[in-house]
Amino acid sequence: MDRQTTLAFILIGAILIFWLYMNSPSPEEIQERQEEEKKEQVETPSAITDEPVTETQPVQTDTEPEEQLGQFFTAITEQEGVITVETDESVIELTTRGGSIKKYFLKKFNNWYSAGSDNDNVYKTGVQLVNHWLGGGPHLYFVTTDGKAINTDDLNFSTETPERRHALSGDDSLQIVFRYDVDDSRYIQKSLTFFGDKYHARSEIELVRLNNVISNNAFDLIWANGINFVEENSVDEANYSNASAYYGDEQVIVDASDVGKEISEDFTGKIDWIGVRNKYFAVIMVPDNPSVLEGGYIRGNREIKNGIDIREFYSINLTYPFKNTDYEKHTFNVYIGPVDYDILKQYGSKLEAIVDFGSFFGLRFIVRPIAEYLLLPLFTFLHSFIPNYGLVIIIFSLIIKIVLHPLTKSSLYSMKKMQMLQPKITELKEKFKDDPQKMNKETMKLYSTYGVNPMGGCLPLLMQMPIFIALWGLFQVAIDLRQQPFIFWIQDLSRPDLIAQLPFRLPIFNIDQISGLALLMGITTFIQQKMSIKDPKQQMLVYIMPVMLTILFMSFPSGLNLYYFMFNLLSIAQQYYINHKHDGMVLEPVKNPKKKQGFMARMMEAAEQRAKAQQQRKKK
Repeated sequence: MDRQTTLAFILIGAILIFWLYMNSPSPEEIQERQEEEKKEQVETPSAITDEPVTETQPVQTDTEPEEQLGQFFTAITEQEGVITVETDESVIELTTRGGSIKKYFLKKFNNWYSAGSDNDNVYKTGVQLVNHWLGGGPHLYFVTTDGKAINTDDLNFSTETPERRHALSGDDSLQIVFRYDVDDSRYIQKSLTFFGDKYHARSEIELVRLNNVISNNAFDLIWANGINFVEENSVDEANYSNASAYYGDEQVIVDASDVGKEISEDFTGKIDWIGVRNKYFAVIMVPDNPSVLEGGYIRGNREIKNGIDIREFYSINLTYPFKNTDYEKHTFNVYIGPVDYDILKQYGSKLEAIVDFGSFFGLRFIVRPIAEYLLLPLFTFLHSFIPNYGLVIIIFSLIIKIVLHPLTKSSLYSMKKMQMLQPKITELKEKFKDDPQKMNKETMKLYSTYGVNPMGGCLPLLMQMPIFIALWGLFQVAIDLRQQPFIFWIQDLSRPDLIAQLPFRLPIFNIDQISGLALLMGITTFIQQKMSIKDPKQQMLVYIMPVMLTILFMSFPSGLNLYYFMFNLLSIAQQYYINHKHDGMVLEPVKNPKKKQGFMARMMEAAEQRAKAQQQRKKK
């Protein structure tokens, strides 16, 4: 490649490295974090014993007795009652406080400190997603005609459900009804229906004779303070946490990336769904009739605890109109479960849009279709008959390499021809060192004479970039890899494969651990650079690029590093084959060089014309 092309390629690589750095998480193994997470997961009495909850668990509230919330409502004065519903997918604890979901344990997903555990007690090992101590939900919020702001989380509902524990399976379903009586004729009724083999609950809100109670002709359906953090590395989890709404036929993402600064987004009119997610799980509210909504909003903020533990909290809201009639009813679904593309796709309403496949400088419209319709289906297909995800990644990398072979082959072949042409280019640089325009013109003429495209080595690589970025996003957030072992020291493909702990932390990169696969990836990158770069002026790239990538990839998931390591190995084999296959290649002038100028030639000619015009103006 000539000087300008080399500089352009270096700039593109620098931008890619900067983007990877800005999005790269750093692992934090802090004892305080471990103790805190364990405390949160075992907070209920049911977590202390292997026996499930079979009766109401009383919890004292901090609300003072007989606290009046205006003339219509009274705050909680009783101990809350808990009803437990167990399905094939989850264990849900419902509370009479607000008539809402208190805790939501996923049976098929372990928390981080129980990975690989044989304990089948979901209260000890299962992921629990609801921040119940901060609000949870869903709750209603409205202002009364006497000016009081009411959140149903402050109200004690009643229920006529006699049993306190229910088990569902398959096609079974169960409806739990909670009711708050304002007086003898006016009440709020919240119904939650659960299904044996589903992650969602169907909810109905009924407002009876509240036409002289609710003001402003509207009420809000809220899920307060988001979703529980459930991974060991809170920094990594925070980097992939956000809230979003499907609004105007596209996903609008709200991400609180600055500590201590609240971020918000307001929506007017139809909202197909609104949700909040961490790295692998989500809570999504989906209205049955989005067109009746007046709008909604998202509020979020990022916090640091103990100096290193990062959390993000989001509140999501849907605003419904209140028509001031005797009876009003609204229905919606609440999904609480994994960010799994296939599962979310089954629900319709474009819920799968919450699956983030990554982007690159706003090129999401290119990257997402590649990941969604090509890479993910291939990955899923391979796992249908290969149980080990590590082997799936190896086969996956081989297939991708085969698909990209024509582009890579063209790039390597073009680079070899450029290497053979370098002596002649060096002669031109010496001959016309005092006339840059003439040198550039003669260089382009030399390219045309020997049929060499100076961009031939770079363009195929640039064309592959969307695929590489899509793969990066896919392996970063694929819940299929969560807590999945491979071989030897690689026991979780969703986390870095650590082999050593540094006694210090690298500045800027904030790295204090060594990843085995990152080292292997860096070594293979060095070999590949050594084989391809022959220009002495570019020799620094041989050493700088592998070192930079190795450091950046230290904190990346081992599944991602395994893919790039295997891809590098295959690229080395391919390059070795091409180099030796064309060892006897002779650089000869083409018989009929193309008269049509390429992009670089046109650029050089335009630059030359501008230079001549400037010289003429100076003479005048």
